[in-house]
Amino acid sequence: MKKILVLLTAFFTLLIFGNSLYADITLGLIPAEKKEEMLKEFEPLRQYLEKTTGEKVKLFTTSDYAGVIEAMKNKMVDIAWFGPLSYVLAEQEAGAEVFAVGVRKNGSSTYKSCIVVPGDSPAKSIMDLKGKHVAFVDPASTSGGLVPVYMVKKATGMMPEKFFGKFEYLGKHDIVELAVKNKTVDAGADNDLSYEKMIEKGEITKESNKILVYSDPLPGSPISYRKDLDPKVKEKVKSAILSAHKNMEKVSGFGQIIRYDVAKPEDYQMIRDLIKELGLQKSDMLK
Repeated sequence: MKKILVLLTAFFTLLIFGNSLYADITLGLIPAEKKEEMLKEFEPLRQYLEKTTGEKVKLFTTSDYAGVIEAMKNKMVDIAWFGPLSYVLAEQEAGAEVFAVGVRKNGSSTYKSCIVVPGDSPAKSIMDLKGKHVAFVDPASTSGGLVPVYMVKKATGMMPEKFFGKFEYLGKHDIVELAVKNKTVDAGADNDLSYEKMIEKGEITKESNKILVYSDPLPGSPISYRKDLDPKVKEKVKSAILSAHKNMEKVSGFGQIIRYDVAKPEDYQMIRDLIKELGLQKSDMLK
């Protein structure tokens, strides 16, 4: 039943946003932020791909991470911008092949997960959040799901559901940050990219939302295409994205990207290792 609902949601989302199922290429986006913001972020890249490849390119996103994976599995999405974890899941579920990763203005493709608390919170460590109300992003999110789960387990010996008094997923990084700002939760999981972006936009401040702890660096969010996509289309898309910094006035993507570099499956082995270490099943992450 859930798969049917996911597919119906994907279908109507495509219609609502003008993303015809007959587009030559459909580029899927995990919903790191609200739908309108994600489409705006990637619109310049869509236009560039359309011009460079000669193919009609449409954007697609949905209400949760699993929806984009399911859409690729059912060939409603040809290429997708995933998080590290959602890529690994899409690799298993939909035959996703990674080929590019965005590089930030600091010259790195890595980013970090973080646990954020209100500015006046007395918490000094994860241990201080015992019994508190805490929100993560999505079970299939890397920085808002898998990694903070690992951080909590490592620090406390317990899974979040057992350690926190109330634990929930809110769906998007910006929604978690706003919940922390408004003190509807005692803490939330995010990443440094989303945190810094919201600081710059004035949606939160370092006084309203302070970072309690960072994770170790994580491999960047990759772009992948379906394994069974036409090889000629793959090559055109890959070439266009890897040379975008030479041909676009400003490279678009999530988190102040300056260029895209080649990415390989082995770059994401640490994500596969974390899944194994935590003993998670696909059903745990594709809820």
